[in-house]
Amino acid sequence: MARARETIQTRVCIDDTFGPFDCQLDPTNRWNGFLSPNFTLDVSRELSAQTLRMADEYGYDCVDTIHVIEGRADSQDTVHLIESGLTREVNEDGDREPVAIAVRVPWRSLDRGATATISDVTPAARKAARKSKATGRGAARAVIVHISWMYLSEGSDTAARIVRPGRDGLYSIGGWEWCWGFASWWCVCGEGMDWHETECLCGMTRDANPKTPLGVATWAAGATLRRLAPEATSALVDLHDDYARLIAVFAGDTEIDTADDTGPFDTETLGEADQILRQGLAEAGPGAPDAAGWQHVPDEKTDQLYRITFPAPRP
Repeated sequence: MARARETIQTRVCIDDTFGPFDCQLDPTNRWNGFLSPNFTLDVSRELSAQTLRMADEYGYDCVDTIHVIEGRADSQDTVHLIESGLTREVNEDGDREPVAIAVRVPWRSLDRGATATISDVTPAARKAARKSKATGRGAARAVIVHISWMYLSEGSDTAARIVRPGRDGLYSIGGWEWCWGFASWWCVCGEGMDWHETECLCGMTRDANPKTPLGVATWAAGATLRRLAPEATSALVDLHDDYARLIAVFAGDTEIDTADDTGPFDTETLGEADQILRQGLAEAGPGAPDAAGWQHVPDEKTDQLYRITFPAPRP
């Protein structure tokens, strides 16, 4: 008996070109090492918007585009023209015509297994497209079209195709064709992880990973202090005149001696932690302490005293 393929929820991208997009995929289903993701309709719309923006910027002759045509289950048949602005030579006299397609959608029979059809743009198709209107009040339906304009301009009859949903309702766009790879999240420790790998080797989880510059600085200051005091869990910081300075360091509820000659710390380590926090404040701007989860501590001498908690280290 063949083993059922196991799928995972993750995110994918193509370098800095497309994505990242949420998807479902089988990580063993590879094409030249690249992934074959399956997207929801909402994510397919996001992907479509990105392809169209890129085509407008760089030209349709070098970008595949994804088109989502919306309708209703009880709509009348419609015809849609998809054009690119490209032209191609059609005879020896050098006459040219627009590179475009017409998509006819039989909305009422889609649920019975029918599919949209693609054809050349003829005068009849243009006339039908002008008359086509979104009608009906039935359930929302969508048809997705994938067009490889470079090959379409060369006359390929497979360069434009309908992407039908699988049994799970997801759309495989660019699978076994595009260079999809896992999107990454970068841990505060500097390690890059595939999106579905939710815990870094350092013990930090993706959800707990600091999201703000000051949050990152808090982690880095804690890591600095723990080089000499691994038990350190929190600290008090005075932000007088927006100039961060460590006032006290704690292990749980116990204050750690910060005197240079009797405690575990030296002046250089404490100064380094101060500088990390100051840099984080400078990058983050107003309101950063609250966004980073710093807790304001009432104090008679200053109204800028905060307790910062360091993320727990890996056991």
